Amino acid sequence: MLLKFFYDPGLAQASYLIGCQEIGEALIIDPARDVTPYLAAAEDEGLKITQVAETHIHADYLSGTRELAAATGAVMYLSDTGGDDWKYQFTDPNTVLLKDGDTWQLGNVKIEVIATPGHTPEHVCLLMANTANSGTPVGIFTGDCLFVGAVGRPDLLETAAGITHSAGQLARRLFDSLQHLKDLPDYVQVWPGHGAGSACGKSMSSMPFSTIGFEKLTNPALQFTDKAVFADWLLIDQPEPPAYFGHMKKVNKEGPTLLRDVVPPQPLEFRQLDDILDAGHLVIDTRSGHEYAYGHIPGTLNAPSTSRKFNTYAGWLINYSEPFYFIAHEEQLDYILHELRAIGADSLAGYWTADVFEYATVMGQIEYVTMISASELEKGLDIYFVLDVRSATEFKDGHIPGAYHAMYGLLDDHLQNLPDDLPIAIYCQTGIRSIVAASMLLKHGITNVVQMEGGYEAWQALNRSLEQNATT
Repeated sequence: MLLKFFYDPGLAQASYLIGCQEIGEALIIDPARDVTPYLAAAEDEGLKITQVAETHIHADYLSGTRELAAATGAVMYLSDTGGDDWKYQFTDPNTVLLKDGDTWQLGNVKIEVIATPGHTPEHVCLLMANTANSGTPVGIFTGDCLFVGAVGRPDLLETAAGITHSAGQLARRLFDSLQHLKDLPDYVQVWPGHGAGSACGKSMSSMPFSTIGFEKLTNPALQFTDKAVFADWLLIDQPEPPAYFGHMKKVNKEGPTLLRDVVPPQPLEFRQLDDILDAGHLVIDTRSGHEYAYGHIPGTLNAPSTSRKFNTYAGWLINYSEPFYFIAHEEQLDYILHELRAIGADSLAGYWTADVFEYATVMGQIEYVTMISASELEKGLDIYFVLDVRSATEFKDGHIPGAYHAMYGLLDDHLQNLPDDLPIAIYCQTGIRSIVAASMLLKHGITNVVQMEGGYEAWQALNRSLEQNATT
């Protein structure tokens, strides 16, 4: 038996290859849309991918299950436990629908289905055993039910998909699902669908794997004995779900478009830029935040491809029902396209390379973002409207005195609360999200904007330095 681990650090998303060398076949669990790594790994091991399975309908990335089945002819194993509203709609004669307690084989590898509703109604965990030995369970693929140090969030159907009054009910169902998992032997390994940095749960560990026994000892969510208390605790301080999550749920349920059928974006000429911006279309400047601050084309939004969270930033900005465009350094084009495809941003219509700024500079079409240091802000707190664009949890844990909070992805909902008579000093944790927010305000015509370099980390360092100087 062979197990391989795949990880996308941008989406903090894990997927797995299970191989049975005796029959030369492999199963992929929770694949990403780009199936190239799985095909390459299987070829390296002399295996043929014959099966692909999902733990649930994903919200944070476009599933590669349909893509992989089309590429290899693999049988798709999909949950049929979620009721009429949460059934996969792209099943075909090559699909096996799974119920609680079902089992199937990959040579000597046995997979048992455990229904674990809570994160989503149709969620299942997949328990793996090696029948060539004793048949004792080896590990469990827990998807978004159980993470290392955390559990899946039960509120996405409500906050992202708009299913009202579902969060509390799913939180209570998740409690029951976790009790079921706690009954497994302590030695069973836990292979989750996400790690630290994912918005599918709160306070996840950066450790990739665990065991049932270790989670029972250390995972805060597994210490509760009262279902109602657990549900109340779990629903507090969940991270804001990115705007694209609702679209992902819909597409992953209906069936993602195969990459061979996606129209590639076209390179565009500078003269087309004004017309596209004037028509109200989204143009994302994917250069770094510093490059954007030191000169950008008015009306463009910044989502820096230099950050590993690029597709999350872009996902907050994109309207999936409308075409959009981007500006990028030529060497970043393939990476950007890959990251946008990973979240199903298939309405990407065209792009410009960064030499567009040579023409824009000649034409006088360049705008800037004023940068200030933490010390400059500290000295002028009385003349700035300080805007914190981090998550609600980050703001709650500590912020600049008097700061107004508006998470960057939800900034449009707060525009009416921003002043006309004061410069707005924006900050986040390190400086990336604040430049995204600055670009959003500039696009709305709010030009009295400055960005605090270094973010809250720079503010904390400054105040530690001031405190040290005061005591010496």
